[in-house]
Amino acid sequence: MKIGIMGGTFNPIHHGHLILSEYIRLEENLDKIIFIPTGNPPHKNSVLDAKLRLEMVELAIKSNPYFNASDIEVKRTNLTYTIDTIKELKEKYPSAELFMIIGADTLLSLHNWKDCSKVLSQINFIVADRLGLRPSDIEKEIKRLSNKYFSNIFNIASPIIDISSTDIRNRIKENLSIKYLVPETIEDYILQNNLYR
Repeated sequence: MKIGIMGGTFNPIHHGHLILSEYIRLEENLDKIIFIPTGNPPHKNSVLDAKLRLEMVELAIKSNPYFNASDIEVKRTNLTYTIDTIKELKEKYPSAELFMIIGADTLLSLHNWKDCSKVLSQINFIVADRLGLRPSDIEKEIKRLSNKYFSNIFNIASPIIDISSTDIRNRIKENLSIKYLVPETIEDYILQNNLYR
């Protein structure tokens, strides 16, 4: 079984996350993709409560039978680190091949992750394209990390959907429409719960 891992704050989840995940699922012939909202990320201070973000993820992926949501990071009371998540996933899916889906911008900061060498040696990485980054820089970093940590990292020519959660939150604060940036269920959830005001 091939499982894609889509982690992130999802603050909130939007169409960019969903389009990219479905594209990668089909391109890489993944059996399913697990969306894992971060609990208490060490690098971000002001994120919406993890349980609310998890609820939005569950709503957004409900119609796709190949998408699942996991609360493994949300349940943690301490800071959330990828290395701990990988350990739990390997215990839960011992015979599966795991593929962590990241953006090219994240690739360039992987060396800052806790236990970076262990993370890179224990899981495959699929790197999606990002606006404003040169392909040559991405290939160079993939080669460097692969050689240094004996890791399996590969770039995928993926669609670039220029939607950001930051922009969505700012639009809400300014009373601007977020229609078509997020699924309708997410738009309704945000408005009903008066989020990001």
